[in-house]
Amino acid sequence: MSNQNAANQTTKVEGRDFVLERIFAAPRALVFQAFTQAEHLKHWWGPKGWSLPVCNLDLRPGGVWHYCMKCTDESKDYYGQESWGKAVYKEIVEPERIVYIDTFSDAEGNTIEDMPQTLITMTFIEQEGKTKLISRAEYASAEDVQSVLDMGMLEGITETFDNLDRHLSEIQNS
Repeated sequence: MSNQNAANQTTKVEGRDFVLERIFAAPRALVFQAFTQAEHLKHWWGPKGWSLPVCNLDLRPGGVWHYCMKCTDESKDYYGQESWGKAVYKEIVEPERIVYIDTFSDAEGNTIEDMPQTLITMTFIEQEGKTKLISRAEYASAEDVQSVLDMGMLEGITETFDNLDRHLSEIQNS
């Protein structure tokens, strides 16, 4: 299964992998910083209508990024709800690659065991002043991929990357 979501984004499911490719109109070093610095993440991480009130980042192999997204859009059914997540970094090669285990967590950072865990490999490729991001999410099973797709993961990550597009444009034009 493969499709084009936006003019600059493609997605495909390959067995237990979900691969998203997106082009950002910003240099690779800046896009990498947007993924690795709390002061950037607070401006764009999360779907439309969600904020990032908690963003604790320890960027190093073995380090943890623990965060909370909160729905701030009163028109959404999820208004006021929080979604906690945790990333444990495995590898960081600036500005080329980030590898981490992504999990749902509680407010204390404990992994929610009955939710899918994901091995994420993000590759940042410089392309004539723009950046091609390849995000490969490896799940334990094809059923886990379908489970997160059914939860709205594709829409959520697309809106999140739309937010990143806006953030990158704003900081480059300020």
